[in-house]
Amino acid sequence: MTTSIPLPLTQFVVKMHSRCDLACDHCYVYEHADSSWRSRPKVIADGILAKAAERIGEHAAVHRLPAVRVVLHGGEPLLAGPDRLRRAAEALRAALPAGCSLDLRIHTNGVLLSREFCALFAESDIKVGISLDGDKAANDRHRRFADGRSSHPQVLRAVALLNEPEYRHLFAGLLCTMDVDNDPVAVYRALAELRPPAVDFLLPHATWDEPPKRPAALGATPYADWLLTVHRLWETDGRPFAVRTFESVHRTLRGLSSLTESLGLEPSDLAVLETDGTFEQADSLKTAYDGAPATGMNVFAHSIDDLARHPGIVARQSGLAGLSEACRACSVVRSCGGGLYAHRYRSDDGAGSFDHPSVYCGDLMTFVNGLAGSAASVTVPAQAGADPLSGTLTPAQLDELAAGYGSADTIAALGRSQLALTRAMLAAAWDASGQGRAEAWALLAELDAAAPAAVDAVFAHPYARAWAARRLAGDLPVGLGPLAALAAAAAVRAGRGDAVAVPVRGGWLHLPTLGRIAMPDGEAVVTGRADGFEVRAADGSVHTVLDEPLRRVRLAGGWTVVLEDTDPLRDSHDHPVADRLSNGELLNWTGALREAWELLGRDLPGYADGIRAGLSTVTPLRPGPAGRDISSAARQAYGAVGIARPATAPTLALLLAHEFQHVKLGAVLDLTDLYDRTDTTLYFAPWRPDPRPLEGLLQGTYAHLAVTEYWGTRTLAYDGLPGGAADRAREQFALWRRYTAEAVERLSASGALTGTGVRFADGMRATVTPWLAVPLPAAAEQAADRVRRERAGV
Repeated sequence: MTTSIPLPLTQFVVKMHSRCDLACDHCYVYEHADSSWRSRPKVIADGILAKAAERIGEHAAVHRLPAVRVVLHGGEPLLAGPDRLRRAAEALRAALPAGCSLDLRIHTNGVLLSREFCALFAESDIKVGISLDGDKAANDRHRRFADGRSSHPQVLRAVALLNEPEYRHLFAGLLCTMDVDNDPVAVYRALAELRPPAVDFLLPHATWDEPPKRPAALGATPYADWLLTVHRLWETDGRPFAVRTFESVHRTLRGLSSLTESLGLEPSDLAVLETDGTFEQADSLKTAYDGAPATGMNVFAHSIDDLARHPGIVARQSGLAGLSEACRACSVVRSCGGGLYAHRYRSDDGAGSFDHPSVYCGDLMTFVNGLAGSAASVTVPAQAGADPLSGTLTPAQLDELAAGYGSADTIAALGRSQLALTRAMLAAAWDASGQGRAEAWALLAELDAAAPAAVDAVFAHPYARAWAARRLAGDLPVGLGPLAALAAAAAVRAGRGDAVAVPVRGGWLHLPTLGRIAMPDGEAVVTGRADGFEVRAADGSVHTVLDEPLRRVRLAGGWTVVLEDTDPLRDSHDHPVADRLSNGELLNWTGALREAWELLGRDLPGYADGIRAGLSTVTPLRPGPAGRDISSAARQAYGAVGIARPATAPTLALLLAHEFQHVKLGAVLDLTDLYDRTDTTLYFAPWRPDPRPLEGLLQGTYAHLAVTEYWGTRTLAYDGLPGGAADRAREQFALWRRYTAEAVERLSASGALTGTGVRFADGMRATVTPWLAVPLPAAAEQAADRVRRERAGV
């Protein structure tokens, strides 16, 4: 048994009741291999709940978790009754340390949902997920009462209740278990009509011993075909609700993290507490064999740290190394991740193991390739051609951005436009080099046809474009090595056996998006293998392991941010970059980022989804002078911000939001002219003593929309409360709302804005104006006036 903790556990399923009022014939709890439910108490005891809350709280404190997610589950959790559910919520909230928030949810079949339950959930801030497989015909295929009656009318009443204005904020979404005998169009339409905020389309649990049904008439990959049909409808409708399955594949194809345990290579951080107080692994393992999820641990004798060391938990956290040989050699492994762990099980004549591809392997490959093919793609061009960026944003999306915000879909559109621009700039830089179809460029062109996801993942790296920008600006000493490194990284990701020569300078071979390897200067040959890579250095030594792999920080909700401290082109920011982080510095950054992300969700919810969708990389910078915070966004590094870790997480949250505003606006300016680019007038920003070009004023104003809302939200939270923190929030709010409003008017009066720019300024004005009406104490306004006079030199 291992002694270290590979990853803190942040998601917990608590079984409130071990029985159910429906008799669904596809239920993994009662109808599959595991029968442990028969011997467990029907209802969880208060003492077990209290101890579980204590264990989760101590785990959160030890690992400085900013948030944990707990799902109240079953069986059917509503059978536990409102009083016990209330006590569970109270115990969990009371046990968490200060600074750690609770994302509390309940997953129910909806049959018993009532106004009494909804009132409790509103009081206790419990989000509600409902199981529903589609229209009546689809739902009744499996989800019936024991006497055969339909559950569909009761579930529709539950959803209607959650859609009432009083309870809509509680509605977490729908969970739909697929059945390929159900019409995917009818299922999608039935679910979409209910206006859910999210839908999870789930593959029915199956193993190689008990494979899923595959009607011959539906072809070899019926589950992929079913999902792809739904995906086309979802895209056509403008993505009306979130679908983690689709979004996870889109994200992983771009080199980002998955949002679900069933896809991608992100480590699982989930555990289950049963009604008898025993700890188990993921519930889905019940489909494998009797006792498969068992750990032999319980809440009274074992801590969550003990549970995190369990070999079964560790096995679900080992990424690519934990997959079968066939999976590691697969071209789509970084998106499918080998599929759900339980779906890999095969008994192997009594020596059962999970060291196999998913029983849905063919479906997953077809599904991932189908989504990769549907994504907008620009082939690596031999030379710069037609503008690939026109028409990227709709007018509604531009208005959304003008207001300072940007939904996940809008930011994804910006990301696609930036990827297209990176491709065009790389092609232009290579064409200008006069090197023709040399090895690295030829390999990228070949991989772009054979393994486009690998090329996209490397080109989407924020600093991929930095080389092209420098070459096109005349910085020839930067050389052609960085492009060869991009080709090598793409080859490693593709895993096809391609080889490419890469020059090594300064004792390091850097592979963008992966990390770096120490070796002597000269020329190294990098070969991508199905199970990793091989690098033959100039001195003949062979390397198969990264000496300094890229660091990734997993945040609440499955979002992963890269801490980039290896890329030599990360020096694109206006400040010196930090050296490789020590383990202690990495731990400090991890804790600070987790807490900052939680604060962004709380204090800047209108910005948080966009940040999550577009910010992939944080580059640590060297600290500035004492008392000065240092941060930067580089115009040619979309998706990255540079920050010197500040003293507090709230400051880090503010810097992340501030700098990502610059990232967004830079991408907008790549798409459309907001001002006359021939204008040479210099303009004073209210917060600076020196005049700036118009773009500087525009960038500062846009960034300070987020700053104003940040301090405004905190001021409202401190309403009526005394203290230094409250006074500072009011003073900062008073200062920045006036600065930002004044800057918007200065932009509008410049006479240099285009028609689109005027519309953009109007959007910024509409956002900042309501903040001007928020009443503040005279002392706050006076303090803001003093700062304004000091900065103006009055």
